[in-house]
Amino acid sequence: MTEMNPDKHSRRPRRSKRAHHWRRDLVELAALFTAVAVADAIANTIAHGPDGPVLLVASAALLLATTGFHTWWARHHTHAPPPTDTRAAAIVPVAVAPCDLERSPAGETDETALWRMRTTVRDEPGSLATVCAALARHRVDILTLQTHPLSDGTVDEFLLRAPAWLLPAELTRAAASAGGSSTWVERADAHDLVDGPTRVLGLATRTALDTSELPLALRQLLGRCSIHSLPAVSVGGHRRDQSGVPADGVLEETVIRLRDPSGGTITVERPYLPFTPTEFARARALVELDGLLGPRVPHRRDVLTLPEGNEITVRRAGSADQEAAREMHDRCSPQTLSLRYHGPVRDADRYLGHLLSPRFGRTLAVQTTSGKLVALGHLLWDGDETEVALLVEDDWQRRGIGAELLRRLVRLAVEAGCDSVYAVTQSSNTGMISAMRGLDLPLDYQIEDGTLVVTARLASAPPAGISGLLSGTASPESTGRR
Repeated sequence: MTEMNPDKHSRRPRRSKRAHHWRRDLVELAALFTAVAVADAIANTIAHGPDGPVLLVASAALLLATTGFHTWWARHHTHAPPPTDTRAAAIVPVAVAPCDLERSPAGETDETALWRMRTTVRDEPGSLATVCAALARHRVDILTLQTHPLSDGTVDEFLLRAPAWLLPAELTRAAASAGGSSTWVERADAHDLVDGPTRVLGLATRTALDTSELPLALRQLLGRCSIHSLPAVSVGGHRRDQSGVPADGVLEETVIRLRDPSGGTITVERPYLPFTPTEFARARALVELDGLLGPRVPHRRDVLTLPEGNEITVRRAGSADQEAAREMHDRCSPQTLSLRYHGPVRDADRYLGHLLSPRFGRTLAVQTTSGKLVALGHLLWDGDETEVALLVEDDWQRRGIGAELLRRLVRLAVEAGCDSVYAVTQSSNTGMISAMRGLDLPLDYQIEDGTLVVTARLASAPPAGISGLLSGTASPESTGRR
């Protein structure tokens, strides 16, 4: 908007007003002379004509009619001059309160930030428009919008592009001023720019290709939440009662419970934000799709050559590999099993059903050219955290197999969007500690009662390290795929 000088424009109406009065006085003087001339002509006609009285009455009536018309005209029309700028006449004035347009702080830039905002409004005409107008007054651009109907209102979910200097508290106050309640604001990134239908189709495709993708797809579908899979049969062989979860699932404010198609229960928790019926329906549809497709594991195999020349194959493992995994347990020493399972060696076989189930994570298996299983690497979904675990048969240790498996597992974690991975081991397990250090990632160490927890921070890792994991440059022994 062009800035106006009040002193410059305030002098224009006074000059126009004086010029208008001068013209009006001239017109009135001319009218007076004309009236005198007409009166003189009428007087001569009346004085010398036979119809003088009739003409006098008609003149009086005409004078009264003229006076009445002049009075009406003066009341319904102003004497303001027409605008000097024809463009100004087309502008409709709008009243704007001083606080309607928020001014940015000094030194503002054109930088923007992406935000996800969710607010609950009344289900009535104009409520959404009021929220949009309140955001517009803060120079906020609405990129996408989703609505979640409720029984007594509507939850509106926005993806916003706002000035970088605008604080999330300002967004919350703007929504509250427009009638929004239970407002939640969170930073977004470029991945959120994908529209809703495209995003859901992508998650459905990933789930269709890999059973282990279901927990990740649910997490991405519902935002920041915790996914817990409870198997129908415990590690000890006891069957759990699933009668508390109906076939269609149950929605309890911040908790969603669904029946796992492979048995057991899937629990989704989001304490900071209640789920809507729309989100519940989407999650249930994704679980139903997984159940219709049945168990499935990608069949990709990578052939690697070890330094001594032996070839091994790295592939995804599943429940069908339990028997081969038990045979590998029988060939492992008690010390190796103890370092891996942190408990009685005789209980090691009980964990295989859980570890090899795609529902609880991803497992990589290493087998020789003869088909014998010699190593397992697990990436386990642990709520909103991710655990890595390795087991390498004694005769195949210290050949780089564990380090290669760990790099591949961390690569899968990066692709899944995990912020970190952790390994639980013993402080005497130098092989696992060395493999974690070999990742070239920021590490945190916690030691308690001889148990060591090493956490690799993926979110704060240098870009070069992550790029190396994703590109596979950390695997120099790789010779081919099939």
